[in-house]
Amino acid sequence: MARIGGRPLKERNDAPPFLLPRNEPRAIADPMRGSAWIMQQLRQAITEGSLRHGEKLPAERQLAEIFGASRTTVRSALNQLETDRLVTRRVGSGTFVNYQPRSPQDDVAELTSPLELIDVRLAVEPHMVRLAVLNSTARELDRLTEALGEMERASVDSESFTQLDEQFHLCIAECSRNPLMVSLYRQINDVRTHAQWNAMKDKVLTAERIAEYNRQHRTLVEAIQARDVESAVAIVTNHLHYARRQLLGAGANAASDG
Repeated sequence: MARIGGRPLKERNDAPPFLLPRNEPRAIADPMRGSAWIMQQLRQAITEGSLRHGEKLPAERQLAEIFGASRTTVRSALNQLETDRLVTRRVGSGTFVNYQPRSPQDDVAELTSPLELIDVRLAVEPHMVRLAVLNSTARELDRLTEALGEMERASVDSESFTQLDEQFHLCIAECSRNPLMVSLYRQINDVRTHAQWNAMKDKVLTAERIAEYNRQHRTLVEAIQARDVESAVAIVTNHLHYARRQLLGAGANAASDG
């Protein structure tokens, strides 16, 4: 379970998301000192891995309640984290962790072509979806529906879509209730953040294609909710083949999406 300030993070649907030590200060009179303290708490959670790359932070209002501070103070802390490139903030989408410690997997990620990645996803995701249909709880399905809604409400740009799409597919991995599957999908998402994808995503992810991916995502969620294994597996397989065709159309080194 993720932690911040030495105490565990609750599950996403619980409130508040962070539990701070009881002896930590809450509201601090000096706004600048308060902002620095909040920034340090979040920075520690990010750099120590409690908050992982691509994860969405709670809204400013929630963070203000959690830390006992004003929204202005929280916003100042988030602004500094963004300046330090630890988070990315997207209008209409939220604040996402942007920090990745260097690891041996990074070398693999840099060498993996987008088409190689989509081939791995075709090998992994149909069974991942099968497990999600069979094993997901009502709470996990609620999270998946929420992730879908965020994608559909977000601004139509490649950066926002990529981040929300990573979260959506990670939610499906979590619905499988298989920790190794979740870990494997985090690595898949890490590959999607590297240079080849960044060079191609604006070309591949047009507004029309984003709308089509979201339509496919909705039919997939509906099949998972209906506990329809056959339909869900067919939908995700077709979804990935569609993404592969877009990559081929954009060039052999285009990056994977959807």
